Amino acid sequence: MTALETAAYVLAQAPAPPNDPGGQGEDFGKSSPVGLVLLILFAVAVVFLIRSMTKHLRKVPVVFDEGKAAAAAPAKVKRAEAAREAEAAEAEPEKGETKPGKDETP
Repeated sequence: MTALETAAYVLAQAPAPPNDPGGQGEDFGKSSPVGLVLLILFAVAVVFLIRSMTKHLRKVPVVFDEGKAAAAAPAKVKRAEAAREAEAAEAEPEKGETKPGKDETP
């Protein structure tokens, strides 16, 4: 069978019978009480999420002050920043100094 014969066979098929609802059984369009309960639960969850988000957004300052942010930063973050700055300072040798190479000793 060639492609042309296959296409002709597919196009020549009879249409579906008229009493076929097209995949819509007798329960199509009906919802159960479980669906209503789920819809209400989702609506309540959205309300609580909006309330929580509003509370958190009220705590956010209008203007971010660097000094206040640094004072409020946890000690762990401050230590990490200090360590990063120390590593950067060690990586940049001062003028006139050279770092010892692989063959040289310090």
